[in-house]
Amino acid sequence: MKKIEKLSVKKAPNKELLQDKSKSSVKKTKRETTNRRNELIDIELFDAWVDNLDSSTQESFCSFSSDNYSVIEIYLYSRFLGYRGSITACDLWIKNNYKKPDHRQKLLFEIDEMQEDIRKLRADVETGLVKRDAGVARIASMQKEVRGHIDQVDKFTNTKDRKGLLMAGADRAIRELMFIFKDDPIEIPLEEATMSVWARMQLEE
Repeated sequence: MKKIEKLSVKKAPNKELLQDKSKSSVKKTKRETTNRRNELIDIELFDAWVDNLDSSTQESFCSFSSDNYSVIEIYLYSRFLGYRGSITACDLWIKNNYKKPDHRQKLLFEIDEMQEDIRKLRADVETGLVKRDAGVARIASMQKEVRGHIDQVDKFTNTKDRKGLLMAGADRAIRELMFIFKDDPIEIPLEEATMSVWARMQLEE
């Protein structure tokens, strides 16, 4: 009887530990709720900024946001139009309104899958389930395909980063020029010229 009592005592949960876990869970839930509330506020603020644009500019910006895959470029365009908030709010607004496929992530996932297939094929060759000559040839072909995917990821990343840097540099240069020639007769023609330059940069790869 004493042994049974001892076992039941050992199995009894620690109340303090359960309380700590409960508090931790409550804190986590509160943090998640707060983060979500802040995200909704950011989205609403950016939404309000978009609503305050004139109809033609708003249509142009929304069309650009729908067609473009780069959050940085959309954010820079919004700054060019006078937005003064953070890129986080812009990013959340884009995710909420224009779902973007992540081609880079898809390629990386495919690379992982192909590497796993290569590993399994090698194991089959070693165990004799697949003939060595056929297996080696197939492995070489799959490795070439993996390298092709890796090359695609590198090109995609480099192109995206390069264009983002160019856009950031152009945004800074345009802002400096607009500040220098503020209230100057050249201000309006300069603004029209910068819009033309910006439009051309969007079309360049």
